Amino acid sequence: MSTTPSFKIAFIGSHSVRKTNAVHSFAGAVGRSGRSVEVGREVIRFNPLGLNEGASPEAQLWVLMAQIQQELELRNRAEVLVTDRAVIDNFAYFLRVTGGVDPFDVKPLVRNWCSTYDLFVRLLPDIPLRSDGVRSTNDTFRDEIERILDAIVPTYIPEERLTAIPASRITEDFDWAGLLEQLVGPDEALDHPEPQPVMLFPTLWD
Repeated sequence: MSTTPSFKIAFIGSHSVRKTNAVHSFAGAVGRSGRSVEVGREVIRFNPLGLNEGASPEAQLWVLMAQIQQELELRNRAEVLVTDRAVIDNFAYFLRVTGGVDPFDVKPLVRNWCSTYDLFVRLLPDIPLRSDGVRSTNDTFRDEIERILDAIVPTYIPEERLTAIPASRITEDFDWAGLLEQLVGPDEALDHPEPQPVMLFPTLWD
């Protein structure tokens, strides 16, 4: 019998802000709290149409649709779904490519889909870009995405469902108990997980 996940949390931001590290570490904390957990991977890595600065509007449209498809596929597999990115930060990359216009009329879909997340965690870029052979190391590119996020996040995400954490804080001793309580509520987070080492993935697109 499938179960509908009680909660969905997305780690969002531009690239090279330790999202992948945070996703796996937080998912481990969820598991140690006694809940089943599923992780949604960052779909951009599988984009057949291009990525980084040279991506086309169609490539970023593919990413948006693939993000939603993955979340639909995973939604009944666990009590908590933790996603590496969400529609909102993928939408930021889309808007950069399109110059701020919406040629495929995806804004209503993005707005409505944002309401399906219980909590967003935005990781802020206070760490340098790092080359891994996949992600861009162009500071200007990342700064452009951050400016777009600054503009659209308040429009699409209610303040009470958004938490911001500097990327530099995602280290091996980060304590996820407070965030888990924020997601599930104090009555549901009585078994606070002990802090565990964060597995750092320097070669992943984070």
